[in-house]
Amino acid sequence: MSEEVVSDITSFERLLDLMAKLRSEEGCPWDREQTHQSLRPYVVEETYEVLEAIDSGSPDKLCEELGDLLLQVVFHAQLATEAGQFTMRDVIRGINEKLIRRHPHVFGDVAVDGVSGVLDNWEKIKREEKGSERRSALDGVPKALPGLQRAEKLQNKAAKVGFDWGNLEGPLEKVKEEFAEFEAILQGGIPEPNTDAWDRLEDEFGDILFSLVNVGRFLKIDSELALRRTIAKFVSRFEYMERAAASKGKRLEELTLDEMEELWQQAK
Repeated sequence: MSEEVVSDITSFERLLDLMAKLRSEEGCPWDREQTHQSLRPYVVEETYEVLEAIDSGSPDKLCEELGDLLLQVVFHAQLATEAGQFTMRDVIRGINEKLIRRHPHVFGDVAVDGVSGVLDNWEKIKREEKGSERRSALDGVPKALPGLQRAEKLQNKAAKVGFDWGNLEGPLEKVKEEFAEFEAILQGGIPEPNTDAWDRLEDEFGDILFSLVNVGRFLKIDSELALRRTIAKFVSRFEYMERAAASKGKRLEELTLDEMEELWQQAK
């Protein structure tokens, strides 16, 4: 074993020791108070910061954020260790075994036909592993996923059992249909919140979004990523408007809508 590998192992062991110390009586009061549930928001937050680092294209930022996400894994493992449930070594052992089990074309003698064959085999192995745990073909998609991402994954699972459009025309027509139903409700004016009409409007709006995700899926467009890019574009253009207004000694809210539109077009 090389000195570098030994050093890496030692560093990881030190991380586990540091986490145990923080949770000890001589450690940090905040860390000692945490539970799996209280840490839940931080797992989500750190995951999104990793995504932001990926989007930034900065290796240094990605390295830092991956470390923060790893800390969350270690933290949860420490809580489980204290409760006598499992340890960090169990977590590592489990993922090692899963990687080997789900890659029989690499670690075994199974032959697969390209990437699609790998994915089909992966799903088959997952079904065998879960057995009676999963009663529906839609099981296995986390409810905590962002809406667009969860919609796409559920649609993909439904498609695997044949519940899908035959071509792009299907989902495109569905978008038009759902938008027409949305507009039909608005013909009578915008409903008051917390009324049946408002609930129907909200339902139809959700149907439009779900249908748009289906269109994106057919075109191999990641709906979540596409929306995030659009949001980033909006933020960039809006901040340009703010800077442009400030250069004239004004705040954005002091401009007319026409003046804002002119700056928006400049930002584009």
